[in-house]
Amino acid sequence: MAKLKIEMIIEGGAHEFSGRINFGDNLIVDHAATVAELEQKLKTLLKDFEDLDPDTIQFEHLYDVYALFQHFDYLNMSKVAQRAGINPGLLRQYASQVKYPSKKQAKKIEDTIHALADDMMKAFLFA
Repeated sequence: MAKLKIEMIIEGGAHEFSGRINFGDNLIVDHAATVAELEQKLKTLLKDFEDLDPDTIQFEHLYDVYALFQHFDYLNMSKVAQRAGINPGLLRQYASQVKYPSKKQAKKIEDTIHALADDMMKAFLFA
């Protein structure tokens, strides 16, 4: 069965994530302690309000910088900034919501994260 792809915008908060989706003419919003829990809550709301089968829904995650580093807390912010060509202090300001990146800066960060993932996909371990 084909999956229905829906963009989910994820923003970070002090101790939780908030997420929102647009489906049809409706804006559906909720919050949770984890991204996985947030997905489940939004799928339940889509079932309740739009009569969608939760098993057919696939979310595409769109993170703000704060939520990105909150969810992927194992990322070294200074190293990501260095690879992106961004001042580490500025990236920390983005990640703490003191400042907000332009679309160009956000794209540099996104491209760097994707390049890191590609690099890791090429790594193999032996024992």
